[in-house]
Amino acid sequence: MKIPKDIIDELISQAQLDAPNETCGYLLGTQNGDSEAEVTENYWMENIDHSPEHFSFSPREQFAALKYARQNGLKILANWHSHPASPSRPSQEDLRLANDPTIRYAILSLHEGVHLNSFKILNGEVVDKEVHL
Repeated sequence: MKIPKDIIDELISQAQLDAPNETCGYLLGTQNGDSEAEVTENYWMENIDHSPEHFSFSPREQFAALKYARQNGLKILANWHSHPASPSRPSQEDLRLANDPTIRYAILSLHEGVHLNSFKILNGEVVDKEVHL
């Protein structure tokens, strides 16, 4: 999955703004056939848990994001969230809650520098990792 620098910068700014709580959203974009998915925008959503250790989307915002993506010919390529005080890897809770095998799960860490990785998670296990920053 290709994430342009300006979108990565936007994710970093949002994570820094919302710290010490986790922030979250969807990465929207295009994927044609076997070509690499390309992120074209960040769809930020409020972490309704307002927690530094976990996040939840509002079902209303999730529906709005899906509707927006469909209206604009985009796909939800990844669910993303920040880890303000831990590394860019899925927690046990992240693995447990990763229930959509068609998307990636991106984690932006502010812990010991800024790191962004995305993961393909199937049946609670990481099966692929991409380093983006």
